[in-house]
Parts: sequence; structure tokens; C-alpha cells
Amino acid sequence: MDLLPAATEVRENAYAPYSRFKVGAAVRGLSGAVYQGCNVENAAYPEGTCAEAGAIAAMVAAGEIELTEVAVIADCPEPVSPCGGCRQKLAEFGRPDVRVTLATLDGKIAETTIGELLPGHFGRRHLDGE
Repeated sequence: MDLLPAATEVRENAYAPYSRFKVGAAVRGLSGAVYQGCNVENAAYPEGTCAEAGAIAAMVAAGEIELTEVAVIADCPEPVSPCGGCRQKLAEFGRPDVRVTLATLDGKIAETTIGELLPGHFGRRHLDGE
């Protein structure tokens, strides 16, 4: 399954009554399985969940802990980048060279990697003293 169509499909399920900014994300686990997520807003704004976090949570709930590819799509003029918190989440579960495709509904695409999105990320090495 291609990730961009999976992200586009799940974007329609986003719960975004406040911002009306629907985002869809899909990640591929090490097994090759695809996991989808969409943003879920809350009237108490900080309590919402980003699409990338939802896709990662689905992957972990399925028993996987490593992602190998990411796609994010939103209806905006330019491809939208993951927020800082989601960049950290992606870095927790993916290597720096994992490809990240960012897209708009009208077909604009930007390619990057997790490492380019969050250079020098905080990680296990900081906690383990490695």
C-alpha cells in the first residue's frame, strides 16, 4: 500500500471542528504494514492529538516499534511539516534517514527525512549516558 493514498484516505476522518484543518498521516512499520492516523481536536486545545502521533500509536498498538517511511497530507498551499512534538515522536521510532513525504491535496510534494526535520534530537542515548 502506498503511504500517500493511505494518509489522504484517513484525513477524511479527522475530527477538526475548531481549526477545520484536517491532517492525515501514514507510517510504514518494519514489517511493511501501514498504519494511519488523523488529527483529533479537543475543545481544550492542548489535549488534541496530531495525525502523526495517531499513526505511531496505531503502529505501537499493533506491536511494532520501528517505522520505515512516513507520509503527511493536509489541505494547505504548501506541504505541511510535522509540529515539533511529532518530529520528536517520529525520531523516537524512525532512523534519521527515514523518508518523509509531505503533501497537499492539490498534489504539491516535499521530500525530507526524519533527521532533516529534527537534527540532534533528544533520544535514548541521552538517558543511557551513551
